Amino acid sequence: MRRIAIATALAPAMACFLAIAAASQTENVPPATLEALGEALFFDTNLSANRTQACASCHDPEFAFTDPRGMASPGDDGVSLGDRNAPTAAYAAFSPEFHRNDDGDWVGGQFLDGRAATLEEQAGGPPLNPIEMGMPDKAAVVDRLRENPLYPAAFDAFFDNGVLDDPEAGYDAMTRAIAAFERTESFAPFDSKYDRFLRGEAKLTDQEELGRVLFFSQQFTNCNLCHQLATSAIDRQETFSDYRFHNIGTPENLALRETNGVEPGTVDDGLLANPAIDDPGERGKFRTPTLRNVAVTGPYMHNGVFEDLRTVILFYNQYNTKSETRRINPETGETFAPPPVPDTLAVKELTHGPALDDKRVDALVAFLKTLTDARYEHLLDE
Repeated sequence: MRRIAIATALAPAMACFLAIAAASQTENVPPATLEALGEALFFDTNLSANRTQACASCHDPEFAFTDPRGMASPGDDGVSLGDRNAPTAAYAAFSPEFHRNDDGDWVGGQFLDGRAATLEEQAGGPPLNPIEMGMPDKAAVVDRLRENPLYPAAFDAFFDNGVLDDPEAGYDAMTRAIAAFERTESFAPFDSKYDRFLRGEAKLTDQEELGRVLFFSQQFTNCNLCHQLATSAIDRQETFSDYRFHNIGTPENLALRETNGVEPGTVDDGLLANPAIDDPGERGKFRTPTLRNVAVTGPYMHNGVFEDLRTVILFYNQYNTKSETRRINPETGETFAPPPVPDTLAVKELTHGPALDDKRVDALVAFLKTLTDARYEHLLDE
């Protein structure tokens, strides 16, 4: 569906970046703002071991900052393949710093298990991950930064003079610049049809409006128990995530296991894989993703097990239906597989509300499509 060669996937965005970079090289002008420096770094493949992978490789701005190459992302070495679906970097800046709230629930952070507390920490992870960008250490990354004649002047302008002479300080500065870029409007424009509807600039169809009402109604669905942050259903900066961690029983992705060589039956510990967590009661829980651009960012779930958005709705619906036929995964023709970690399943949230008929399932899908940023609306027809 969205599995296309990375050269094709990154072509428009990378071509734009290279054109800007070439112009800057000609004029010998470093990035003018911290955000512009972060943008250059975000697209810089020289920051990977074999100079083939950038942040944008797995978070392609042409595909809502997700990876169009498949269920999991290949590494810079051309061999490694991750075990999780790359989450969107769009609206990631709205996830709070990883912490425990007053109810005792873990909230926020970056990555699906929250192991990076902030955007800066997240930006520092992939370059040093051996199955991602594969650089041996921070010093090696900073050496690559110094190779670009425009970087030292830019880093000196936005940080301490000579910051790239210190590997720790230089690496930290790099992550801060990338995070600054990720906090720009490019990642969070809030200009979807839903946003335009809230501003009185667009009208929802009857089906979309039914989906909207269902989504925000705790009487008819359980959607907003996890996918609503604001207390008001008309908040103009709703990111559609509570940023808490839940085990929804996502089945194992056997197709991914076959591809990446991980032994079938291996359980992804989710939140328990976070070095800060040692409570077995958190096993199998993953941070609630934003639903912004969800209609164009499949495959779905932390392991990319579902291809179609409607399948995701049906997967949730299985917990509330008594009909065996409604528990069938339309992508496999078989019953949805059991949860890998049944002991921590979010039963209360998953079983809240009645079963949905096809009309309501389709209405929810229609509403979720309205959460697509304007620049990606053309992808809805592909």
